[in-house]
Amino acid sequence: MATAIKNWFVLRVASNREDQVRDALERKVKIENLGDLVGRILVPTERIKRVKQGQQKVAERKLYPGYVFVEMELNSDGTVPERSYYLFKDTQGVGDFIGQRNKPTAMSTKDVEKMLVEVEKSESQSGAGSVKVEFKKGDNIKIKEGPFENFEGQVDEIFPDKGVVRVIVTIFGRSTPLELEYWQLEKVEQ
Repeated sequence: MATAIKNWFVLRVASNREDQVRDALERKVKIENLGDLVGRILVPTERIKRVKQGQQKVAERKLYPGYVFVEMELNSDGTVPERSYYLFKDTQGVGDFIGQRNKPTAMSTKDVEKMLVEVEKSESQSGAGSVKVEFKKGDNIKIKEGPFENFEGQVDEIFPDKGVVRVIVTIFGRSTPLELEYWQLEKVEQ
């Protein structure tokens, strides 16, 4: 006898197959009429605007590569009901749930809220996304492409809307500000 409350569980899946696994599971839930046991199946992503050589492209990046989040009911003893167990086991690319064998561990309420907020935020973005810049002011960098290749400097300012980073490099003994696209730079650990 299944309980009436659906909890969220984390399912390990083959890397780069998250969307395929989600689509296959959703199809099987509908075909096998398992909507009473399995609720939403999510792959949280974020939209990132990448700027390369002046061209802007919006890409989706998975927030949790290798994992799919499943809202479902368990038996009263904490095991996956037989009807839905084979739904997961017979789907190509699916590993196991996080937890003990056939007794998945439910996500904490705090983790569920965080994940759902990320999903909602991603869905509400109108395709725009934001430029993902991995630098912050004061970071030591090395220029890896362009006329100033192999020069080292420090991040002075970041312009995420343009995908540009202003760096200060020393050229002929003078501090010189350069505005470069973020992909032309790499962090230097010191």
